[in-house]
Amino acid sequence: MTTLADKAILSGADNRPPMLKKDLNDSWKIIMELYMMNRQHGRMILETVENGPLIWPTIEENGVTRPRKYFELSTTDAIQADCDVKATNIILQGLPPEVYTLVSNH
Repeated sequence: MTTLADKAILSGADNRPPMLKKDLNDSWKIIMELYMMNRQHGRMILETVENGPLIWPTIEENGVTRPRKYFELSTTDAIQADCDVKATNIILQGLPPEVYTLVSNH
């Protein structure tokens, strides 16, 4: 049986997230969470996975409301926007090619 310490070692063993294997969804989920937590701003990355990406703040210009551009975000929102991209990237990299092709456009 794999211990938490073993999973922690596996989750940070290299620069690629663990690959999803058939019939190992539950253990993959746990290992992916550990992998994400082991990244810079890991809690924010995991927050994206659990609660969805940042809803970009808006700004009003000349009576028109638009989402803020990246350079207009607060430091915290910019970090969260970066973590949103990292979360997506981590998940997609952990998928086998046949699954990746099914979900990459969604």
